[in-house]
Amino acid sequence: MAKQPKLNLDDDVKLASDAVQMEPDHSANTAKMDGNFISKPNTVKESDQNPKPEIVKSNTRNLKVLVVNKSGMVLPRYETVNSAGLDLRANLESATVLPAHGRMLVMTGLFIAIPEGFEAQVRPRSGLALKNGITVLNTPGTIDADYRGEIGVILMNHSNENYVIKPGDKIAQLVFHKYERIDWQEVYELPATERGEGGFGHTGKQ
Repeated sequence: MAKQPKLNLDDDVKLASDAVQMEPDHSANTAKMDGNFISKPNTVKESDQNPKPEIVKSNTRNLKVLVVNKSGMVLPRYETVNSAGLDLRANLESATVLPAHGRMLVMTGLFIAIPEGFEAQVRPRSGLALKNGITVLNTPGTIDADYRGEIGVILMNHSNENYVIKPGDKIAQLVFHKYERIDWQEVYELPATERGEGGFGHTGKQ
């Protein structure tokens, strides 16, 4: 039986090195010899290191609210994709003056039935508040799920000038909100906390 030629350790390393060199480089991901180790080149793209932020979209279905519209105007709607509030408009027959430092109930011509477990909040419009000093006096005004009357907005003019409200003007915004009902548990005393009875600015101005 013929004996196989014996190779020394140097020959084994040389054969392994020659085999690696003979393999064609098909892509940038091909492994390369680095001394006695095989290393893989960094193939992370710059776009992967700095991904563009994406807005996470909700799959939640919109709440269904029954509405009777006697205003003769379009229903309140969301003006942008992610707006939380719907603009309420003044249902007036003619222009009305809201006097300086005065208040007024402005009707909208809308009647709604909100599902149980939800409320509607009437909130001021930031533009009216900043530019004209007009706000909702009882903000946020709450519309309960069992209320069936017309939605009215209590406007307050905090400025020194009269403000004219025209038919169809946007006067407030309506936001729907889920709430929790509670059951009272009457006790003789409450659990102690580090804050205790501190309130009304007890932590200081700055």
